[in-house]
Amino acid sequence: MTVDIQTLEERYVDSCRKHGATPNTEILSALFKAKVKRNNHEPCSMVIFLDRVKDIDFHPLLDLVMGIDVSEIEAVDICNESSCTLNGEYALSLMRAINHKLRMVDLQDFSLGKDFLRDLSQRGLTCQALNLRSSHFRKLNLIGKFMQIHTLNLDFSTSLTSFREDCFTCMPNLRCLSMCATRLSNLWTTIAALSKLPSLVELRFQNCLCRYDTGPCPVSSAGKANDITYSVQPQKSSLIEAPSLDGWILGNQNSSAHEAFQELFLRNNIIMNPEFQNTTEDSSDDSEVDFSTHQQEFGLVELLSNAVDLQSEVPFHTSWNQSEEVSLKDAFTSQSIPPLQDIMLKYVSHHPSPICFEKHYREYMIASLPHLNVLDNLLIKEIDRDFASAIFAQYFEYLPYRRNRKENIVDILQMREIKAIHNHIQTPKKKPSCSPGRSQYFYSRSLGAAKVGSSPWPLLHPLSILGNDSGGEMSFRPRQLEYHPSNSSLMVFGTLDGDVVVVNHESEKIVSYIPSPGATNSVLGLCWLKKYPSKLIAGSDNGSLKLYDIQHIPSTVADAYYSAGSAAFDEFDQLTSVHVNSTDELFLASGYSKNVALYDINSGRRLQIFTDMHQEHINVVKFANHSPSLFVTSSFDQDVKMWDLRQKPMQPCYTASSSRGNVMACFSPDDHYLLVSAVDNEVKQLLAVDGRLHLNFEIASTRSSQNYTRSYYMNGRDYIISGSCDEQVVRICCTQTGRRLRDVSLEGKGSGTSMFVQSLRGDPFRVSFSELQGY
Repeated sequence: MTVDIQTLEERYVDSCRKHGATPNTEILSALFKAKVKRNNHEPCSMVIFLDRVKDIDFHPLLDLVMGIDVSEIEAVDICNESSCTLNGEYALSLMRAINHKLRMVDLQDFSLGKDFLRDLSQRGLTCQALNLRSSHFRKLNLIGKFMQIHTLNLDFSTSLTSFREDCFTCMPNLRCLSMCATRLSNLWTTIAALSKLPSLVELRFQNCLCRYDTGPCPVSSAGKANDITYSVQPQKSSLIEAPSLDGWILGNQNSSAHEAFQELFLRNNIIMNPEFQNTTEDSSDDSEVDFSTHQQEFGLVELLSNAVDLQSEVPFHTSWNQSEEVSLKDAFTSQSIPPLQDIMLKYVSHHPSPICFEKHYREYMIASLPHLNVLDNLLIKEIDRDFASAIFAQYFEYLPYRRNRKENIVDILQMREIKAIHNHIQTPKKKPSCSPGRSQYFYSRSLGAAKVGSSPWPLLHPLSILGNDSGGEMSFRPRQLEYHPSNSSLMVFGTLDGDVVVVNHESEKIVSYIPSPGATNSVLGLCWLKKYPSKLIAGSDNGSLKLYDIQHIPSTVADAYYSAGSAAFDEFDQLTSVHVNSTDELFLASGYSKNVALYDINSGRRLQIFTDMHQEHINVVKFANHSPSLFVTSSFDQDVKMWDLRQKPMQPCYTASSSRGNVMACFSPDDHYLLVSAVDNEVKQLLAVDGRLHLNFEIASTRSSQNYTRSYYMNGRDYIISGSCDEQVVRICCTQTGRRLRDVSLEGKGSGTSMFVQSLRGDPFRVSFSELQGY
């Protein structure tokens, strides 16, 4: 039997009397408004404002909402317009008691706390629309049951940087998602999370102020004035009535909930008054929510100010340029692609998240989400899908080594074992079989591709290396690192305090420990010998140069204070780089000067100093991996030079120039190529034989003259990794096509922590790398 509203009201008043509470006038008003709607034959709904409810009102209100499920009230909306004093646990209990008649939940969670968000994420809600604008999520992990939800708004969640792997697993009906003005920046993990939403058809990371081909959007100039200011924004920026091409509107216009959902998103660009106080809850490294240093919504402008002027117009096809149009001429005619200048004039980005400034962002999204109909308020047409597919194929790799489908690691291992057994039992007259077209690296590359394809979230494994001295445990401050060239489990790192530590990075055990000789200095140069794998050269910024044999050096701090197993060389002032040649006979040193020193390892003598090799100081010097007399130097004078010791370096073999100062240069493992990294993501691969350009990786610039970029080969010469000191990401690119395989975002200790790539090395044996993060 359906309970009428009058009976609900009487029950509410009786419950208030029972619990010794005065009936809340806002609740009585909400019931009265619902009664008026019913009498006018309108959809009967009720709105409860949490900020107008106190803890003393909870129990009577709970009794009321528990009866709504069998009442004539068709829907209940939960809103929160200002600071809420109601206990977060009480708020969630009310929402869950309403059950399936819960239609819209519109929250500002400044005062609801970390526990509220965590419980909401893990247990879910039965609402149809959820507005968590300005939430404190850092790693979104909505794993609870949100089976009815079709609209989710996370705009202005300025702590939100990434997703947990299980996020969105229980949202089968989510159609509309908005994440404007967040800190999301990684295309790969974002797509992996969004791909779990089978019904997603409209997505926003920015909203437009103008329509494309149909004139400007209406702009709201009205609004409440009490404690709220409004930014310049579209009047109808909602996901329900998205400004889009050809008047296309998403959503059921006949739905009784349409007006309420529209109202929900009409408020989604409000910039709150900065009177809200910061909370003092701690935020750990793996925390999913962040209350440590709450940033005002308008603070995102400061976050992105170095990268782009947010008031400027941003084209939605930001990736088009002349060379790309030429390269895609077989796929599209010039008439089929709108002129870039027209797009720039007609699309104005507002409140963009950092992901919007990634190169080919729109094309990547469209190609990866085939069911998407609207992106950033713009309709996706068939020509857009075709263009996006072509861009994706040209600039991105779905899996390593051009694999088209994900493979199972166990299947690959079984296939390898079957082949090994087959080859073993063959008669001596037959040669071992080898599948046509498969190289000797087929299985190792297949395993690498399978591991990468197993999850878009890379396995991040922080190394925890602690030493022991007479006073107990001691920690290290790494500054430089190098993988061992032949032992896949070993690496060495040097510290800011002058220590050299050899570790087994798989077991996290110290193999050898060489303490600082006394004076404070930083180890900046490290290089293993190849023919004598237990030996390495270490150089410090105070000029110290030493050869160590780790076979004669203990692993504990207490036993390390003796000179056995080491040999010293003449100092090289302000040293930054050392490198040993392929025969382990010679090594080079460079530093904050225009000179390079040549040393004889066997005799311990400095043979020669080559002066004025560049016009500015030399950042790095590297010998070739197979030619003992060839080496390359890179300098801030924008030049990279190849030298030959057999010619007594007076003139370089050739000079190759960059448009900015060079930070790094290194040979590919087979010496076919040179990888050159200049300031601010200018990364190129040159032919080592003559310095001609082989490949420009075209990594987007940040326009920062201090964004020092370092790039290295990984897993042989198949891929490169590239990271910069002003960015919190390491990029992985194919060395043959330049296509981007993956971006790996750096994990920090909290949203307020500034991180950068201090040092970086590619694993020579696997599709993996190690980095030193600076804070």
